[in-house]
Amino acid sequence: MLAFTGNSLVHPFIWYVLAFFVFITGFTYYLTRLGYNNDPENFQVYYFVSMGFRVVLCIGVVALYAYFYKEGRLQFVFNFFALYFLFTGFEIYSLLANLRPHLKKQN
Repeated sequence: MLAFTGNSLVHPFIWYVLAFFVFITGFTYYLTRLGYNNDPENFQVYYFVSMGFRVVLCIGVVALYAYFYKEGRLQFVFNFFALYFLFTGFEIYSLLANLRPHLKKQN
């Protein structure tokens, strides 16, 4: 691993990446909530569109970094996707925790 990332495993831009994920999570929540308020029957559509938007935006950020910066590419990608999967894991956990009472009411 040291051959790919150098002496440090954490990229210097990690705080910017974390701020990006906080912003994009809030923005996609806002879009999903706005869609749900206008059309509650199609919540799944709005949620999956926001997930797709987030994935495309994340791939775009990684591609832009790889294009403009030559040093620390692999380190940035590892850090970025570690945070991406962490945020996705928390999102899935919160969805399951919030949906579980509704599923118990239906059965």
